[in-house]
Parts: sequence; C-alpha cells; structure tokens
Amino acid sequence: MKTIKLLTGFSLIAMLFTSCYSEVIIEEEYVDPTPSLTLGQLMSSYELWYVDIDRSTGNSYIPFMQKAFTLSFRNGTVHANNNLVGIGDQGYGYGIDVGYYETFDFILDISHDIDGFHSFDVTQLSDNEVRLYHPGLNISYVLVGYQRSTFDYEALFYDNIHYFLQEYITWEKVFTSDYGTLNEFDNENYVAFLPGGGEGNFQSSQDPNGTDINNIYWDYTGIYNVDDVPGNRYLKYLTLDYDYLGNEYFELNVVNDNTIEFLHESSGTLYRFKGRGYIQYKNSDGKLRLSKEAIAKQMKKISKF
Repeated sequence: MKTIKLLTGFSLIAMLFTSCYSEVIIEEEYVDPTPSLTLGQLMSSYELWYVDIDRSTGNSYIPFMQKAFTLSFRNGTVHANNNLVGIGDQGYGYGIDVGYYETFDFILDISHDIDGFHSFDVTQLSDNEVRLYHPGLNISYVLVGYQRSTFDYEALFYDNIHYFLQEYITWEKVFTSDYGTLNEFDNENYVAFLPGGGEGNFQSSQDPNGTDINNIYWDYTGIYNVDDVPGNRYLKYLTLDYDYLGNEYFELNVVNDNTIEFLHESSGTLYRFKGRGYIQYKNSDGKLRLSKEAIAKQMKKISKF
C-alpha cells in the first residue's frame, strides 16, 4: 500500500507541472534589410545644394566654395551656379561644370578645375543638410539640399542682387527720361560695381557712349550699398557714396539679366543701363560671397536707414 501511495504522489506532481507549463516564444526584433544611403547616394539625391554662406565657419576660405550659390554632384561631376546672370537656365539649372568628385565612407573629395584638390569630412545634419569640414584649413560649409523644381531661383537672385551688379565689367547708360530735374548724375554714362568691401568698390565715368570698355576713364570712385525695400522684394534702394562728393540715392529695378533701371530719388529722373562685358565666375579671381553680417559691417557707414 505504501508503494502504491508513493507512485500515486509522483504521478500527481507530474500532472501538476504538466498542467502549469506554457510555451514561451521570443520574437526577434525586425531589422529592415534596406541599407542606408551611402555618401555618394546622399550627395546625388538632391539636384542642388545651396551653399549657406551665413553658416560657414573658419578664418579662411576656399575660393570655389565661396563663389558658389549652389553645388550639384552628378555622376562624378561637380556643377556650380556661380553667377546670378542666367540663374535657373544655365546648365539646365545646375550651372557650369567646375570639376569632379569622389566619396569614401564619410569623405568627399573634390578636384576643382582651377582651385585644385580639397578633401572634406561630411556630417549629415538633417535629411537635407550636410556640413563639409576641411580639416587642413579648419573651415566648414553647410549645404542645404533642394530639387530644381522646388528651388526658388528668383528669391536667390533678389537676396543677392549686389553680386548681380558685379557680373558685368561695366553698366552703360542707354536711356534717360524726359521727366525729372537736371542733376549731376545726368553726366554719368558708365557705372562699374567691383567685388570686395571697403573703399573703392564702385566707379563711374562720363566718357561718351560706345567707348571701348578697356579704355574707359573712371572719373569718380566710391562705395555702394544695396538695401531692401520693405514690402517689395523686387525693388531695392541703391546708394552711391562718392568720395568727398556726398551720396546719390536711387530706387534700383532689374528689368532682365542685362538691363537695370535707376530712379534718382531727388530729381525724379529715370535712367536705364545695359551690362557690358559679362564675367563668368569660375577662377580664383572676382566675387567672393560674404555673410550678411560681414556685408552689414562693410556697408554700415553709407546706409541711409
């Protein structure tokens, strides 16, 4: 009887453990098999990369980076929009071919046709923002990605119109209105806007129309400034600060890529100028973009506001 009771007890325990048992299934975490973008894929995923010069850092600069409004990375070729004349049309919106590039992990190597080889460490800041850091020069540039169909070329043009004025060797006066009072600017037939801040970044001449641009004698020099007109993004204020002769104030209107108009504030006279000697920026000379803060410091002394 004792043996039977003992066997019966083991049977009950076995039945108890069997009835309490439940299968535990551990599910593995799902891993997306799609790999993340490589640097090469990222750089080519946006048709245009706007060079946000206001977010650049460092005490030096790289000429081709400082000239470019936008960069594009297409099948190993670097394209740049360095000029505002023709922006949106030149090179189907990509600009001109300026060199070639390669990517390795997080490194972007650019060989510029004129400025030579430069290597950047790339950090992705957001879906459409990257920082290019040049270790050798300790400077960085922030690029913001866009597609051509959604990029606002017009806003870029008017926000940087002071550079547009520099893209011709000179502007020749071709029209003076019949209305308006006589003033000294009636005698000015050529105005040139030069790269760089400080003294002497514009000059004017009273030479007759049709003068060879290489033979123009510049009668006056000074500094110029372009200010926004509140509520009208397409109209600007232009100030010409003549050395020792005071300031002339105008409303500046862009007719097209080759024609501008000055409405003289004090006399009410309208002048029209045509650009002569288009300058295509690709080499190490000429215009270098500055931050808005740097421009404001340079132009503060002649601002009328």
